[in-house]
Amino acid sequence: MDIEKQTLFSAVKSRMSWLTQRQEILSQNIANADTPRYRTTDLKPFQFRDILRKEKIQLNMDVTSASHQPGRRKRIRDFSEQQVRQPFETAPNGNNVIIEEQLAKVNETQTKHRLVTQLYKKHLGMITMAVRGAR
Repeated sequence: MDIEKQTLFSAVKSRMSWLTQRQEILSQNIANADTPRYRTTDLKPFQFRDILRKEKIQLNMDVTSASHQPGRRKRIRDFSEQQVRQPFETAPNGNNVIIEEQLAKVNETQTKHRLVTQLYKKHLGMITMAVRGAR
């Protein structure tokens, strides 16, 4: 039995990937808190329906003739970014990073990551118990 192909484990893996990528973006926002004209970004919210849809295989294909159709290019990130449209405040240099707001988002993301990790461990423990038998 391949655990990675189980629906629950693939959903948890997707959620953890989203949370990891969000931490990267939030850390970039904090790192650029003093950069002139820097605009904060965040990932689009993780939706449960995204787990249910089938992922299309993305290929990088070589085009050897003008009549060939190129494949879709893979993105660096699995989840798309969005710019924050209405910042609460903007500095005179055009920077709209609010450290307190970004740190609150980092804390929220860390808490959710901890929850998803515990969920993963619990379900893995249940599968281990089912395979070994309750003792």
